[in-house]
Amino acid sequence: MSPLPTGARLRTLLLPLAAFAGAAGVLGFAPFGFFPLAIASLAALLVLWRHAASRRQAALIGFVFGLGYFLVGVSWVYVSLHDFGAMPALLAGVLTLVFCCILACYPALIGYAYFALGTRSAPATLVIVPALWALADWVRGWLFTGFPWLAFGYSQVPASPLAGYVPVLGVYGATLATALTAGLLVTLFTRPAVKNSRVRLSSLCVLAGLWLGGYALHQVSWTTPAGAPLSVTLLQGNIAQDMKWRADRVAPTLEIYRDLVVASRARLIVLPETALPLFLHETPPDYLALLGAHARSNGGDVLIGVPERSSARDYYNSVLSFGAAPTQIYRKSHLVPFGEFIPLKFLFGWFFDVVQIPLLDFARGAETQQPLEVAGQRVAVDICYEDVFGGEIIRQLPQATLLVNVSNVAWFGRSIAPRQHLQISQTRALETGRYMLRATNTGMTAIIDQRGQVVKQAPEFTRATVDGDVQGYAGATPFVRWGNAPIIALCLALALGGGWLVLRGTSKIRDLPTR
Repeated sequence: MSPLPTGARLRTLLLPLAAFAGAAGVLGFAPFGFFPLAIASLAALLVLWRHAASRRQAALIGFVFGLGYFLVGVSWVYVSLHDFGAMPALLAGVLTLVFCCILACYPALIGYAYFALGTRSAPATLVIVPALWALADWVRGWLFTGFPWLAFGYSQVPASPLAGYVPVLGVYGATLATALTAGLLVTLFTRPAVKNSRVRLSSLCVLAGLWLGGYALHQVSWTTPAGAPLSVTLLQGNIAQDMKWRADRVAPTLEIYRDLVVASRARLIVLPETALPLFLHETPPDYLALLGAHARSNGGDVLIGVPERSSARDYYNSVLSFGAAPTQIYRKSHLVPFGEFIPLKFLFGWFFDVVQIPLLDFARGAETQQPLEVAGQRVAVDICYEDVFGGEIIRQLPQATLLVNVSNVAWFGRSIAPRQHLQISQTRALETGRYMLRATNTGMTAIIDQRGQVVKQAPEFTRATVDGDVQGYAGATPFVRWGNAPIIALCLALALGGGWLVLRGTSKIRDLPTR
């Protein structure tokens, strides 16, 4: 049998290569941090799409890419469902696969559109696909309550020059810049059948301008220091998730956090999400009084994560302040589907019976809440998963001078999720030009500065504190002022403008053949 021609041989490998490219793209994110690989994976996907024989095949290539990407990148969903939610292994595996299949539909739709517009069209490669990718990441961030995890822009924070676009256009602006880079690289390095130095020179100039622009923006100080530095202590109790809610572990847990608080001399002390495994009204009053008195003796306040019941029916995932300032409350607003509430209970009520997740039906806090005025600062609190939604974090800005995230990432075990979440927090700090303080149960507890750099961090799975001095900041980045509106408008304009060029056939620049 004669060997397959090169083109035919490649076509037999399109789907395996797509899966590999998607999986490799995860290496661009934390904890690996090889941000050029995220760009390379998108560039590889563009090349694979160019070899598709039909719209259907292009969509399938995109789907398989997305499946490899999400199965590797969010495999920790299985850990949460099976290891800590006590869901049977087979059911947890099936649900994780179905979840990743749903997420993989986004690159599938982009592949379908790319083939329909012409994979050898310069406007499609350089304008439309990057715009659609950024829009897809944005849509994924709110549709069905949203799951913006692994938006490609996160891969560029904090080391890449493209991170400079984050304070201006948010994480989706970095996604657009990442996808634009991939399209430009494909145009530059695709081997042409005929020389077209004009296209290559133009692409090289745009690529250089894109990266130099990001580097220049990264040097801008968008916000200014406000007030004197503040001493903080972030607590990491390291309470195992399978022990956290056991009745015989309540007293030891309270003792652990009492001792950690009393040992601190900081003006602001922060405990993790649901650090106290009791409802607020069940917590001994003298215990809370002791913590508040110690905070007052330090001239500041302590923030405590604790479930709080407001009525016989409603209870909240809350953070309360105690100390020199009057007691204030932040209640979590953006809840985790199937983790903190069950959507469409008439369809998914069975979920209650197959998982062992405590407090599975939280009520939602108000969408707009004021920063907590504690320890001489105005602190914008968000709880765990809320940190993924940059457009919601800025609701408390520019009034807030500090960001605080409290989390319990013990649900994810020793997976890559906690480190991915730390990178997300770094992005929120960069978007807002504010310090971010993270207090978690098992990791990653850290102080992050206004440029998204980790200043100090506790080791995972140890009982630890992170002590340091932080600076409050005032002012507003462009993203704080305008949110996601500019990047959405820009992407829509690029997609519509590029589509018009393709459909009208007025573009003088044609993309280069693939072989």
